[in-house]
Amino acid sequence: MEIKAADVAKLRKMTGAGMMDCKNALTEANGDFERAQEIIREKGKLIAAKRSDRTASEGVVVSQIVGNKGYMLCLACETDFVAKGDEFGAAAKAFLAEAVAMDAADVEALTAKIGEKATELSGKTGEKVEVAHYSRIEAPMCISYIHMNNKLGTLIGFDKTIDEQVAKDVAMQAAAMAPVSISENDCPKEVIETEHKIGMEQARQEGKPEQMLEMIANGKVKKFLSENTLVNQALVKDNKKTVATYLAENGGANVVAYKRFSLND
Repeated sequence: MEIKAADVAKLRKMTGAGMMDCKNALTEANGDFERAQEIIREKGKLIAAKRSDRTASEGVVVSQIVGNKGYMLCLACETDFVAKGDEFGAAAKAFLAEAVAMDAADVEALTAKIGEKATELSGKTGEKVEVAHYSRIEAPMCISYIHMNNKLGTLIGFDKTIDEQVAKDVAMQAAAMAPVSISENDCPKEVIETEHKIGMEQARQEGKPEQMLEMIANGKVKKFLSENTLVNQALVKDNKKTVATYLAENGGANVVAYKRFSLND
């Protein structure tokens, strides 16, 4: 049967699929719109399955603050070309809106909700599409920062409301300096143990006396924590003070939540 251009355009509007995909689906379905939509969805699933072993190393990071909660999501794909497309960016924001609406606790809960839509997007783009990261925080004050390349973002939660620019400075600090934790108190035990072992081995390789190795390793761990935990880091905009000092001087808030994600890490 003849497939009219208006019907192709109608199906494209309904599914977001390409013009040729819509025409082919309508042809196969003999003009049945419901069946044509099923064909397009099936094609999306097939493409997603074929691309499942590919690396989705491009994408966009989006965030949203709603009251005392902060949300951040990264929708990933295979190429920068797709990632920079308006439709892909809109999909990332739509998926984030779904996460906010359901107040998703983790990426598994979110994927269970929007997994089918991600598969459909994979069919449209012809690339692997996945939620590469999702995080949620809750605190009396939350702020987010998304770097200009849309591939790096942070969420920071404070125990009280402070000046928004001060809060943003801390969020940008976390983006730039990639701290492993808020402070030494929440630094993963295995990270500290690894740094201690490295310190011991370095001191041993340098020929330091055996009785001094523990002290030297502890010193290296202390230095590592001062450089790699958020509140102990030197402030990027004024390296004469730490982030903790900066906060103490500007409202006295404590950082109680921290998330960071970068596609480039």
